Amino acid sequence: MEILNGNEPASIEKALAILKGGDIVAFPTETVYGLGADALNPYAVAKIFEVKKRPKFDPLIVHIGDREWLSDFAGHVPAEVIRLTERFWPGPLTVILPKRSIIPDIVTAGLTTVGIRMPSHPVALNLIKALQKPIAAPSANPFGYMSPTKAGHVAKMLKDRLSLVLDGGDSVFGIESTIISCRDGRVHIHRHGAITVEELEEVVGKVSEKREDGTCESPGELPFHYAPSKPLKIITSMDEIRNRSASLLAFREPPGEPGVKHVRVLSPDGNLRVAAANFFSYLIELDSHDVDVIYAEKIPEQGIGKAMMERLRKASKKYHPEAGI
Repeated sequence: MEILNGNEPASIEKALAILKGGDIVAFPTETVYGLGADALNPYAVAKIFEVKKRPKFDPLIVHIGDREWLSDFAGHVPAEVIRLTERFWPGPLTVILPKRSIIPDIVTAGLTTVGIRMPSHPVALNLIKALQKPIAAPSANPFGYMSPTKAGHVAKMLKDRLSLVLDGGDSVFGIESTIISCRDGRVHIHRHGAITVEELEEVVGKVSEKREDGTCESPGELPFHYAPSKPLKIITSMDEIRNRSASLLAFREPPGEPGVKHVRVLSPDGNLRVAAANFFSYLIELDSHDVDVIYAEKIPEQGIGKAMMERLRKASKKYHPEAGI
């Protein structure tokens, strides 16, 4: 596996050749690193599922290089979605829309809808525009594991499963995109992410949580996800720490000595954006230590804190029989 500077034109050219040859590359976005293939090539997209060991019923997000591309790959675009994309694109917002037939069924898990976004990271945009086609890309990690926010994370997680990672530095947001759909004039959230509920409501008014109907319409909707290999337990107080062979992901600086082996503080002053930028990186680091359990302090559920808690809850649902949790 090569790691090349994604800001170098020669690196983009090498990645472009790989994509045109029907293979996959990892590349940076402003949210997390993605594992990309030509979205219009079903055989290339199949390699994403193979490398990640991702179930075929879990749809992928299609990344486009210009807002004007939206109508090429999606059908009717509601007025609410137009207003949101005008405000947040390029950026970490994915919209679920009726798909056009040009998008292969493997991308959408056979659904008639497709999730589309326009990333803001310059390396991602340069790559998509150079290809002149959309890129289908989930996060560049094994399915169900935590998302990579550094090129080094990708290299460690996927090792010899792909040939190239474009390095674009640390992800700015550190949390995946927010995913929404619009039905009957109301915007519904499928996955909390880097664009907050409050920011969405400034544009379109009240938004709703997607109703659970058993259909997986977007990434991140499965009951457990984003999980470290170690058991993860959410706590509200340091008094809940029972196992000292543990790591602690603290939201703010603990008031005293928590009595565990390793501690990482998301944001000493409680800044939620800083905490989100550190979230996956710190969890990945804590998961590398030889401990029995990772304790994660509850994060305030406001702003981007909702996205972090959504991920912690899903991660904590992974069953570890050896630990009894």
